Amino acid sequence: MKIIKKVFNILYWLIIFILITIALATSFSVLKIPGNNISHYKLLVVQSGSMEPAIKTGSVILIKKQDTYSVGDIISFVSGGQDSTTHRVVKTEVKNGKEIFYTKGDANQGEDRESVSVEKVLGKTIFILPYLGYAVAFAKTQKGFIFLIIVPATIIIFSEILNIKKEITLWREKRKSKEFV
Repeated sequence: MKIIKKVFNILYWLIIFILITIALATSFSVLKIPGNNISHYKLLVVQSGSMEPAIKTGSVILIKKQDTYSVGDIISFVSGGQDSTTHRVVKTEVKNGKEIFYTKGDANQGEDRESVSVEKVLGKTIFILPYLGYAVAFAKTQKGFIFLIIVPATIIIFSEILNIKKEITLWREKRKSKEFV
């Protein structure tokens, strides 16, 4: 019975750790965090396979704003609308005093149609967490929020209420036993 309880406790804390990690990843990818050093970092979810096998679809990438970028760097940049793209720099040049990057997805046949100015670059990929992006994307939905935040929070609160009830019962029993002595 003790082994089952230990296994349950390990699984319980593992699930809590995973949920906290997902919550933090979701927060960092959604919120604009103020601060000198932290604002240079951002988490993004990769939603296409254009960078496979280097970056798998559904990965979370940590990007950091750099002063300079070079050929071979994997950068994230704003393209077209508000969506970001993450591709590898294949060529750089300076036009009118501004640095321009030519990019290509590793899985794509040719270079991207448009060049990227340094102002549009969000940062360089410095860390990749494969497949965590699926959980982050799910957590951003209403069902995901309920399943990953509300349900675990309810379980934790219920567990703590049971612990408090148990402690009160033990305290009452202790008090009664002292009264009869």
